Amino acid sequence: MKIPTCKQCLSILILILFTAGCSSLYGPSSEAPMVEKSVNPGESVTMKGTSHDLLGTPIEVGEELPSEMLTNSMTMSEVDLSKKRGKILFLSLVPSLDTEVCEAQTHYLAEEGDEMSPEIERITISRDTPFAQKRFAEESGLTDMTYLSDYKTGEFGRSLGLLIDDLMLLSRSIIIVDRQGEVRYIQVVPEITHLPDMDKAFTMAEGIAH
Repeated sequence: MKIPTCKQCLSILILILFTAGCSSLYGPSSEAPMVEKSVNPGESVTMKGTSHDLLGTPIEVGEELPSEMLTNSMTMSEVDLSKKRGKILFLSLVPSLDTEVCEAQTHYLAEEGDEMSPEIERITISRDTPFAQKRFAEESGLTDMTYLSDYKTGEFGRSLGLLIDDLMLLSRSIIIVDRQGEVRYIQVVPEITHLPDMDKAFTMAEGIAH
């Protein structure tokens, strides 16, 4: 029997805490500041001051999304965002919906973002299982937007340079893609216990829509 290393045990413990809904990692969502700062995909972020590298190929403004499959949690169908055209995609990437900061980000997207143009498709993406995403959407009543899961391999996050080393979760980010499939805006939150600047992202998306 192979005994896990200390590093592997720590990674497993962190993943359990995330998926078990352990809000103590983040603290009360009302205390999470909304920040304007951003780091580049492929660099590093912190969690409570501890640095974690971002794995994969960094996406840049002006590029198209890479072709990777995600799972639609409501239909269990496979989705390739690089093939979507005609709508503006507002991608909200979160580490796990079972934490208070991620929940706050998703509520903000669903409730405040509800006033945005119907041409803007709001999409929440995480590595939670499709079943966990669906449960969250139904229990919170936030079912009027799309939930996509990168649970199988994390290749979507890796293809953007947004997969957190050790944690193997998606880094908290906002990506806006225009009707032609070109990335027009990226914010990668430097400290993942903070919220992205949702209002700035809403303004950016509306500007593209009009």
